[in-house]
Amino acid sequence: MRAAAVDREPEATQRPSDSHQTDPAASPTVRLYSLDWLRVIATLGVFLFHASNVFNTAAFEIKNAEQSEAITLIQGVFFPWGMPLFFLVAGAGSWFALRRRSAGQFTRERTLRLLVPFLTGTLLLGPLQLYLSWRHRVATDLIDWSFTAFVAERLARTGPKLFGAIGYHMWFLGYLFAFSLLALPLFSWLRGEAGQRLSSRVAELCEHRGGVLLLSLPAVAVRLALQPFFPLEHDWADFFSFGVFFILGYLVFADERFTQSIRRDWWILLAAWIAGMLAFGVTVIALGSLDIEQAPETFLEFLFWGMVAACGWFGTALMLALGMSSMNRDSRLLRYGQETLLPFFVIHQPVILLIAYFVVQWEATILIKLLVVVLGAFVGSIGFTEVVIKHVGILRALFGTHHSRICRAKFPGGCPRRA
Repeated sequence: MRAAAVDREPEATQRPSDSHQTDPAASPTVRLYSLDWLRVIATLGVFLFHASNVFNTAAFEIKNAEQSEAITLIQGVFFPWGMPLFFLVAGAGSWFALRRRSAGQFTRERTLRLLVPFLTGTLLLGPLQLYLSWRHRVATDLIDWSFTAFVAERLARTGPKLFGAIGYHMWFLGYLFAFSLLALPLFSWLRGEAGQRLSSRVAELCEHRGGVLLLSLPAVAVRLALQPFFPLEHDWADFFSFGVFFILGYLVFADERFTQSIRRDWWILLAAWIAGMLAFGVTVIALGSLDIEQAPETFLEFLFWGMVAACGWFGTALMLALGMSSMNRDSRLLRYGQETLLPFFVIHQPVILLIAYFVVQWEATILIKLLVVVLGAFVGSIGFTEVVIKHVGILRALFGTHHSRICRAKFPGGCPRRA
């Protein structure tokens, strides 16, 4: 799974009564807190996913000798829609951001909020993750390479895989930065007359009962078209599939009829998600064993990836409906989460790996080890953010957290002025 630990622009507008399209110069804005809550929840979900990866049955940088099928099964429920939710929320943030910024201002802000933390995490924390991963593999007889050979093999990857090769979990920020730049011409076009006509026609389809399900088709088409040729994790199939959700996030908030349809049809989305996840599970059972980094060849393998893509939309849209109906409220906890989110995301996996490196060597039950890794990494990540990052000016900038944002979280009425 992935973050949307960034893109903080969820402000909605009272729209003109004579048009479903949003006017950038319309009436005063009101913050859409539901997107903030979804971003916080998704980031905590990614943290738990990475911490539990130590104990599931899939590959990870550091693995416990005893592994849990139950953890793998629980993670499988979130696999189709966890990262798509991140990218959809980030795409929505781009729509709100572009309402008040020029293309140049948007690019500069995304550079500071995405590229700078990506490079910071990669250069400062990447070497630690490389060393821990290599040392664990050597100690458990998985490889007998030198550290230099291990690094060279990892850096030999090309294309979008390079984001994960050099940045580990930071690939998410790399993807987001790339999407922000690559989609900017499309977003500009969608704000024009021709683009608004197209989005209006799609919105008209969604006004029909269940029409919102049709928005899963682009994700399904892209996944099925590219997965046979780019089956590796974080390769072009993943890149363009997540890009679809980024664009959908922008589109959904460009016309109020999309969000109205999602809220109205939440029960249809729920039914579709349940049916899709059942099909997903039955397909996995029927296949017996499945390597998700092998190119699909059989009907069942293509069905698996089709269900992954479709449930990606059903799950994210359902979470969006849930957020709009029950999470659209401010709180001190939310403000704290928003200001802590990005540095927490950047440092959480190195902290997990550092703790897990020692914990997996203990003679203890898997439950005790899991609790130590989860609680230790959470406290360690929050503690480092609070004690170090938020109190050092250069680190605030490098990790994407600025003084004014921290101040607004503590003082909603505005930052106190110095005498």
